[in-house]
Amino acid sequence: MKMLPKDFLGLMLPFAALFSNRVWQRVIILVVGAILAPGKRTVSAILRVMGREQDRHFQNYHRVLNRAKWSSRKASEILLKQLVRVLAPTGALVMGLDETIERRWGNRIAARGIYRDPVRSSHEHTVKASGLRWISLMLLVPIPWAQRVWALPFLTVLAPSERYHQTRNKRHKTLTEWARQILKQVRRWLPMRELVVVADSTYAALDFLASVSQLSFPVHVVTRLRLDAALYAPAPPRQPKQMGRPRLKGKRLSTLATVLNDPQTQWQLVVLPQWYGGRPRVLQIASQTAVWYHSGLPPVPIRWVLVRDPLGQFEPQAFLCTNLDATPMQIVSWFCQRWQLEVTFEEVRAHLGVETQRQWSDLAIVRTTPALLGLFSLVVLFAHQISTQQSWQLQQSAWYSKSRPTFSDALALVRSHLWAFRLSRTSDEQTTWVKVPAELFETWLEQLCYAA
Repeated sequence: MKMLPKDFLGLMLPFAALFSNRVWQRVIILVVGAILAPGKRTVSAILRVMGREQDRHFQNYHRVLNRAKWSSRKASEILLKQLVRVLAPTGALVMGLDETIERRWGNRIAARGIYRDPVRSSHEHTVKASGLRWISLMLLVPIPWAQRVWALPFLTVLAPSERYHQTRNKRHKTLTEWARQILKQVRRWLPMRELVVVADSTYAALDFLASVSQLSFPVHVVTRLRLDAALYAPAPPRQPKQMGRPRLKGKRLSTLATVLNDPQTQWQLVVLPQWYGGRPRVLQIASQTAVWYHSGLPPVPIRWVLVRDPLGQFEPQAFLCTNLDATPMQIVSWFCQRWQLEVTFEEVRAHLGVETQRQWSDLAIVRTTPALLGLFSLVVLFAHQISTQQSWQLQQSAWYSKSRPTFSDALALVRSHLWAFRLSRTSDEQTTWVKVPAELFETWLEQLCYAA
């Protein structure tokens, strides 16, 4: 704990209960080292940046990931409650659900599969990638000093390939089945908070929507809706002495494709403050409630929102929300926040070394990537703590002017705070000259010379 400033301790101490005292000391070194290390996030790189490259018991740090007894799920719960306490103490909690591919190769990585690479693929061209598929749930919350919504990961689970389950004679779980389990778990952690989950069209599945909407305290879902979806009026009230099973739906309604082309459709002209990219956008919207139903599947009451561009610069889109009381503007605004998930995935690759770790055991693989994604949220919490004490100094240049902090600025702020803390133990705060211990100077020099 000597390597952590006091203002960080309050954020880290809740995690200590998950580990034994000996393992906890190594966890602190791994967390601080993962923040300070540039480039790859291997255990070796972390030990070097922490000045422990000569530690003969280096294997103990690997054992934190591949052998030690602690619960990643419990760590996710603690992280979520920390994020909620600091950044979203009141109001509805908006979360984003999405999957990403961690490009990995090697026969020892049993859960890997061949998937469509969403980063390299386009509508016209599909690129396949070998790797691990992760489903991540992130808190979408405004960051005061960033002046925009960020996506903060707190729960990430591995969705193994179908081949992995076949070789082990296990039933393969679909993405929606994993998502259902994830959301039910979060509902148990936060039983009384209103939850709104934003997801892409993968999760526009009736069985999934019905399962989370019918919880004792429902989880509301916002996602895309097909223009040809079968929509119905609500089932008419059951009459006295009426025979037979209760009706699930009323009369068939026009498809959204028909509504889109109907000259009688009443469109409302609105200005959405933050479209994709955070810029305001003038839109035309139409909205109604309906029952989405398909034979053999449960009916789901929804509010649909049809969106089109008066300038014709993008194709019309349709969204649904399982909260019938939500306004059309709110639904569209929620869905636009989903873009921040893609930003976070890119940031953790660029700045936290996701896809550079080299663990091979099944347990270490399951733990490491969720830990690095969770580290993104920890860095934001640390930066938020520091920002209450000092002003931001953004990196500027003649060719690039930055007005708001980005994650790279938050990471730099946290790093400088950690390095300064280590120096403060050897130098007087009032002196002009700072004494840098030879060991620390050599660490800095090595990191600069070997930086990726």
